Amino acid sequence: MIRGFLTLGDVPVEKWPALLDRAAYLKKHRVQTTLAGKAVALVFEKASTRTRVSFEVGVFELGGHAVVLTSQGSQIARGEPIEDTARVLSGYCHAIVLRTFGQERVAQLAQHASVPVINGLSDQHHPCQVATDLFTVREKFGRIDGLRYAWIGDGNNMAASWIEAAGMFGLDLALACPEGFAPDPELVNAARELQRQHGRGSLTLTTDPKEAAAGANVISTDVWASMGQEDDAARRKVAFAGYCVDTALVKLGAPDAIVLHCLPAHRGEEITGEVLDGPRSLAWVQAENRLHVGKAILEHVMSAAQ
Repeated sequence: MIRGFLTLGDVPVEKWPALLDRAAYLKKHRVQTTLAGKAVALVFEKASTRTRVSFEVGVFELGGHAVVLTSQGSQIARGEPIEDTARVLSGYCHAIVLRTFGQERVAQLAQHASVPVINGLSDQHHPCQVATDLFTVREKFGRIDGLRYAWIGDGNNMAASWIEAAGMFGLDLALACPEGFAPDPELVNAARELQRQHGRGSLTLTTDPKEAAAGANVISTDVWASMGQEDDAARRKVAFAGYCVDTALVKLGAPDAIVLHCLPAHRGEEITGEVLDGPRSLAWVQAENRLHVGKAILEHVMSAAQ
């Protein structure tokens, strides 16, 4: 089995500086030939804008060819097992990107594929996005360590990947989630154990957004109801009242605080339009950076599989 990039931890900590350096190079020199003659399957079981466009354009700019499959436009919608899809696509393509529901689908695909698999998003992890967020932070501050990070909102896949990052890199991360919406305690405990081994970093859980945002250099948020949770949106809107990233909350952060949002955004819910479209927001830079980081990830997993 060639695993690929299912979570942030699939790239060893010591290799991340070079990967982020490569993303910075690819941002300046967009057209390359590193994937010349290579095909990448982009499989979408969930709707997508940034993941689809960034990987499709990214494969093209690296000299390769992207093949896009949606559930309804393929045999997946008729119940073809994911392991059969893995075997077939491995015979055609040199890598597979999957955007799906449960993390077990990504794991099954990777187990049965003979080419690298990249997790374009699952319900449990969003490693490509948090890798991009770390790149955006480094681009702004020149480093990712020595900063304070705040997550405001649901303990969802984004929160999980931020927690994994905090453990891997020894980051100081505070998460403010309403009662009943906290992140997976096993992920939290694993990250804290890594921080203990590193001798640096902290991981704080609170239900108070002001506590999490206080002194933060990086304030991140996401929608209150992720894809597949639309039926729960009304309940979540009540539970998350007071968790909006507004001007008052941002002012509690460090003087140089930036705001990140992985998009799409619901202005007036998890973030105000004033903040999202304001000078502290790097959401649009962050969105563009999905392209450059995605290309660096593609190069990394495909070169490692050779």
